[in-house]
Amino acid sequence: MRIITANLNGIRSAQKKGFFDWMATTNADVVCVQELKAQESDLTDEMRAPAGYTGHFSYAVEKGYSGVGIYAKQAPVNLRYTLDHPIFDTEGRYVEAEFANYTVVSLYLPSASSRNPEDQAIKQQKKDEALRVFAEHMQSLKASGRSIIICGDWNIAHTEKDIKNAKGNKNSSGFLPHERQWMTDRFDGDGWVDIFRSLYPDEEALGYSWWSNMPGVFAKNVGWRLDYHVTTEDIGKRSQAAFVYKDVRFSDHSPVVVDYSD
Repeated sequence: MRIITANLNGIRSAQKKGFFDWMATTNADVVCVQELKAQESDLTDEMRAPAGYTGHFSYAVEKGYSGVGIYAKQAPVNLRYTLDHPIFDTEGRYVEAEFANYTVVSLYLPSASSRNPEDQAIKQQKKDEALRVFAEHMQSLKASGRSIIICGDWNIAHTEKDIKNAKGNKNSSGFLPHERQWMTDRFDGDGWVDIFRSLYPDEEALGYSWWSNMPGVFAKNVGWRLDYHVTTEDIGKRSQAAFVYKDVRFSDHSPVVVDYSD
C-alpha cells in the first residue's frame, strides 16, 4: 500500500508543472494534497478525477486560499469534511476518507509566518487555537480504534533534525518551542507515530520537504521537514519505506511517499 502527501501550493500551478503526470507513475493507492488554492469550479476533469482515482475535496470560502483533497483508487465507505470549527471548516483544512481497513486524513494546519510582527502575532494565535482543536480531534480519532493515517502539511519542524538552520530559526513560527512540544506530546504522550522519523531516526536533511523560493536554497538543501505521515501504532508498524520525491519540483514543497505492508 502506497500513500503520498503533497502540498501543491496551487493545484493549477502543480498541474502545469506535471504533478498529475508524475502521480500516474507512482502506483499510489491514496494521494493526499493540500493548499489547492482553488474552488470546485476551477478544477479540470483531470484535477477532479485523475485516471484511476476519485477526488474528494474541502475548499476554503476565500478564493485562492488553502483547500485540501484526497485522491483514492478505491471508493471510501465514508467521508468527513468538517471538524465543527471555523479554522478548519471555512478554510478547507481537513478531509477524512474512511476505507474498509483504515482511515486517511488530508490535513493543512495554519502557518503563522509574517514579516509584520503584529500580523504574525494574530496568525500565531489562530495557529495555536488550531493546534488545540486538532489535538482533541486526534484523541477522538484514536479512540475510534481504527487504523489512522494523517497526512499533510503540519507547518511545524519537530526537532533540530527537521530543519537546516535550527539556531537561526529558534524564534520563527513553525519552530517555536511550544509548537515543537505540541508535536512531542502527540508522539511521546499520545502514542502517535511519526513515520519518517520512525524509519530513519538519524537522517536529517533526507527528510526536508519544504524550501523557500530564495535563490540557491533548494540546491543547497536549506530546508524544513513540514510534511508528515502520522499514524496510529498498529499501522505505523506496517511502514516499510519512505522518501521525499525531489526529482521534479511541483511546488515549494515536495511529495512525501510512504509504503506500508498490506
